[in-house]
Amino acid sequence: MTRDSDNQRLLRALEAMDAANAQDPRQSLDSRAQAHPSELLYAKRMSDELAGFCPQASEALQLAARAQHIERWRIPRQEYPMDRAGYLAWRTALKALHAQRAGEILAQAGYEQAMIDRVGALLRKEQMKRDPESQALEDVVCLVFLRYYLDEFAQGKSEEKLIDILQKTWRKMSDAGHAAALALPFTADQQALLQQALG
Repeated sequence: MTRDSDNQRLLRALEAMDAANAQDPRQSLDSRAQAHPSELLYAKRMSDELAGFCPQASEALQLAARAQHIERWRIPRQEYPMDRAGYLAWRTALKALHAQRAGEILAQAGYEQAMIDRVGALLRKEQMKRDPESQALEDVVCLVFLRYYLDEFAQGKSEEKLIDILQKTWRKMSDAGHAAALALPFTADQQALLQQALG
């Protein structure tokens, strides 16, 4: 397969993922206060963050980043017990859903099974601390959370809870992820909270 056809296949897959995520009934606002389907906005933020953090990202990593939350609304959190075990079961179900839907889209776009398996492994976070691409994907997930969703997440939570979440987020990241996070344009309040978490 030629490079041009490779690029066309990648574009077809990304467009199909976007079309799937455009069905999200929930809406989120971008930086200009324009509404978008929530997971479509998240997916594009993931791709943008990956491009800045890892400009030489492989095709598999680009696909996994775009599919990170594909059709996430199909498995609501409230379908599982609101405790730690329920949360973990929900996350496991989501990883399986994302890998399945990404695999279906990749197959339709003409990808071979090896690529489908690789993207699925990245979405399931297999071998995260030993697989550089899996770790890079987790870094991008954390960076997107810190850049775009920290304020929304913080609403109604105690300072103690937020510090705990930031510490857990930090532990998931690599040294390169830490450096990228420290360069984010945090507000003064966010910066103070982060300093407490890392203190």
